[in-house]
Amino acid sequence: MEWQILLAQIINGIALGSVYALIALGYTMVYGIIKLINFAHGEVYMLGAYFGFFAITMYNLPLIPAMIVSMILAAIVGMLIERIAYRPLRNAPRIAALITAIGASLLLQSTAQLVFGASFRSFPQNVIPLKRITLGSVFITNRQLIIFLTSIFLMIILHLIVNYTKLGKAMRAVSMDQEAAKLMGINVDRIISFTFALGSALAAAGGILVGMLYNRIDPYMGVLPGLKAFVAAVLGGIGIIPGAVLGGFLMGVAENLVVAFGSSTYRDAVAFAILIIVLLIRPSGLLGKRTTEKV
Repeated sequence: MEWQILLAQIINGIALGSVYALIALGYTMVYGIIKLINFAHGEVYMLGAYFGFFAITMYNLPLIPAMIVSMILAAIVGMLIERIAYRPLRNAPRIAALITAIGASLLLQSTAQLVFGASFRSFPQNVIPLKRITLGSVFITNRQLIIFLTSIFLMIILHLIVNYTKLGKAMRAVSMDQEAAKLMGINVDRIISFTFALGSALAAAGGILVGMLYNRIDPYMGVLPGLKAFVAAVLGGIGIIPGAVLGGFLMGVAENLVVAFGSSTYRDAVAFAILIIVLLIRPSGLLGKRTTEKV
């Protein structure tokens, strides 16, 4: 029945969309703080998958400890990228930082290919044995459920950090006015570095979850998900955290519906088609507020 197919694809889309949301949160937080699109973010997601892979295969860690290790290592990578590539260009024209972000992305991609090899690796499947959960006439897998619940848990943690901790309050202050934040005694460089670390850790978690879901990782796995997550961030309203979550889920569901009722050929194109339509109708994104710039 078509409604069963529709429901199954929505469930699949929610699982995939939760990963897009995790990656999109990194884009939107960095943009909200320093108005930079970190195009190397997709490669951090890829590195997170590899960190998790080696933590599981070489050190026999269970999924949760492996994910924690991966998130910590990815956070360090994110801070290094910010310190080496972006901080020296903070007062440079915006186009310089944008080109540097693309260069950092290609550098990480090439380095991963050199270190890990160009061919894909099979992600360990014995970490979470595949099981089907039947819901009436529709079934989901335990992996989809774990991906969704893990993503929601991490989003709740992020919400608590941003809204109820001193670091979160400092992040919001820096995003509003860096100069005023400095005058209030906030270490702006430390807050920006922390933002990169936080976004990178979330992307790494997404990398492990996708590796577990699709049973493969490779040095190029961050390219399309990175672009789609960026589209999700813009779709929801770049710089707005709830917007990134909403955009991620919408992207995942839309992509799966296109595959189910259209053609898998268009699954990647639908992301950019949605972006064009939304920007034509609402340039600030679904949750963005229209602002006027004074000249």
